[in-house]
Amino acid sequence: MCPSCGSLSRNRRLWHILNKQDKKGNWLHFSPSRSLYRTLKKDSNINYHSSDFENEFLADYKFNITSIDQPNDKFDVIICYHILEHIEKDSLAMKELYRVLKPDGRIYIQTPFKDGDIYEDDTITTPEAREEHFGQNDHVRIYSAKGLTDRLESNGFKVSEKHFHKQESDSFFGYISPETVLIASK
Repeated sequence: MCPSCGSLSRNRRLWHILNKQDKKGNWLHFSPSRSLYRTLKKDSNINYHSSDFENEFLADYKFNITSIDQPNDKFDVIICYHILEHIEKDSLAMKELYRVLKPDGRIYIQTPFKDGDIYEDDTITTPEAREEHFGQNDHVRIYSAKGLTDRLESNGFKVSEKHFHKQESDSFFGYISPETVLIASK
């Protein structure tokens, strides 16, 4: 964690990725980190919509990701970092993300990933069992990058996987590698 801004490695890498694209249009950000919220909220080139369903993060809206109260094709960019592993009906969430994303828009997605297949079991419901099986008491699955890519593609998305491997500059930027980010579009 950065002692100055409080950002995590994944937030710094996301910021690096976002800075390589034009920042304009309507953006939706689920459960934003404080550092990204503060930076993106100030950007006059974007219409920034931050959302947090459980009032744990800085947010201007309280959208349910399985039923987003916004019109079709509204958002140019959606940031969905460490969200889908918490959502029991992730296919509903993916359909909603697809619906509100503009054609040629992008969704930046990351979750904890594992090798192999997606691991999920909807009979595991207690916080203790979820922590044991999924690594955190409010997670409902562990995705593999391929499994999540397949699931997103089955909901209409085109997906590219961006893999980051250890580099000398990692320590300068405070990155933890390896890391994978999925970029989904219509």
